[in-house]
Amino acid sequence: MADRKIIEQLQNQILALQERRPATDTPPAALGLGEMEAALPGKIFPRGAIHELISAAPEDAACTNGFLSVLLGRLMHTSGHCLWVSTRRTIFPPALKAFGVEPHRLVFVDTRKIKDTLWTIEEALKCDALTAVVGEIGELDFNASRRLQLAVEQSGVTGFVHRYHPRTVSALACTTRWKITPLASGADDGLPGVGFPSWNVQLLKVRSGRPGEWQVRWSPEGFVYLGGRSRIVTPHIVRQTG
Repeated sequence: MADRKIIEQLQNQILALQERRPATDTPPAALGLGEMEAALPGKIFPRGAIHELISAAPEDAACTNGFLSVLLGRLMHTSGHCLWVSTRRTIFPPALKAFGVEPHRLVFVDTRKIKDTLWTIEEALKCDALTAVVGEIGELDFNASRRLQLAVEQSGVTGFVHRYHPRTVSALACTTRWKITPLASGADDGLPGVGFPSWNVQLLKVRSGRPGEWQVRWSPEGFVYLGGRSRIVTPHIVRQTG
């Protein structure tokens, strides 16, 4: 047990150094994502980092927004605010509450030019009064992504870059890269009709973690893992500090 505790402390210190944040004895709480979160560094969804999400089609973008809303709902469980920046907004705001996001905690900023979108995202990520920032932008190069990563390393804000139909998918300075695609919905009770949304979740890239793929269904109680590993993952209460 003593050796295991030492290893865990060393892992936390290494992760803190990688994210350029001071190590603490109390790591952040898990978001309650189950097997997906177990593949992430330290089995905890990284805060104060940039996460890239890629969508190739409108239906993919809708699924990605649903998955992203779940993450935001967990990050802002009891407090905190998020800024959502886009040139062509793909989210339907009234639907956010179904994924656990309180509408009054989101502020939407619509810009006319892509360069204005990128500038707004970067400036918002520097504001430590925010819990998270979502930026909808198609193209992003490594230098721009590095600026975003440097911003969150200073502020501790969690950033999400949703890239809809990008021309190229190259290496970026992001901690994770996700791709969410739709699956046929179904009701858990077997009754006919439209069931809860189901997604194929691919973790394509993760720093200090393990890429993977999962089929999940979202319901108000949490995630249900499909494909013979069906189980509900109930959310943990996440306390926002600072």
